[in-house]
Amino acid sequence: MKRLLALAAPVVFVLLWSTGFVGARYGLPYAPPFALLAIRLVIAAAVLALLAALWRSTWPKDANDYRRSAVIGVLLHAGYLGGVFVAIGLGLPVSVTALVVCLQPVLVAVFAGPALGEHLALRQWLGIALGLAGAIMVLTPGLIHQGNPGDYSPVAVLAAFVALISSSVATVMQKRYGASIALLPGTAVQYAAAAILLAALALLTEEIIIDWTPTFIGALAWLVLALSIGAVLLMFWLLRIGTATGVSSLYYLVPPVTLFEAYLLFGEHLSPLSLGGFALATVGVALVRRREPLTVANPPATAP
Repeated sequence: MKRLLALAAPVVFVLLWSTGFVGARYGLPYAPPFALLAIRLVIAAAVLALLAALWRSTWPKDANDYRRSAVIGVLLHAGYLGGVFVAIGLGLPVSVTALVVCLQPVLVAVFAGPALGEHLALRQWLGIALGLAGAIMVLTPGLIHQGNPGDYSPVAVLAAFVALISSSVATVMQKRYGASIALLPGTAVQYAAAAILLAALALLTEEIIIDWTPTFIGALAWLVLALSIGAVLLMFWLLRIGTATGVSSLYYLVPPVTLFEAYLLFGEHLSPLSLGGFALATVGVALVRRREPLTVANPPATAP
């Protein structure tokens, strides 16, 4: 059963993670980005703290564990999400932003060698290259209509690269230190730290007006339950049983799945080139993850 779960988990993770863009599209018309993210993470932190209490999870006793969780939270949930939202809010096209973030598996593969001792075979490097090529193919129809790259705001481009670097470093740190911290308390600490920073940014930079419509409440509920709890906990579990490079390679599949969801929900264009890119990215991810070690036979050293 655990092995079947390990095989199904990557598919479920990609499906859930891809809906983050859809949830943001439904929620952002009713709240500014930093405020929306802060509310989302405050609720998620409270829910996870409650689950940790019900599960009787062991909270970290070492101050270093709290500091590491806080840093990972700020990088992954404030740096990555905040960077993406700021980039798009400043006018960087979604397709360009997604292309920058798609470089994450490459950076993680580079960082994972010296930081984690993950040395990739030639087949896996080929998979990373194919996955990146597939992601570019998926995004090409959107890219060719975006005009001169010189028209993009330098701050918007910088924000996209902040998101890229933040998510890459956070993934490596979570792989290195996450197994020593119980999953539910550790993630609750991450969300609380990120929420504090995002709330401060919201107060300093935004006019906080929130329209609590049924659409906004539904989008917020989905972002909390499906993304901040379901997808993120699943990603951290995948990092515990696999490699950082293997898990990060799944990000190559997020743009094509998101594009397909946008086609179903919003009627956005789905080109043959994008479908071909989806196929190529799938092959690339399969090459990276093929025969990836699974350590599901033994339970984690810490409680959830």
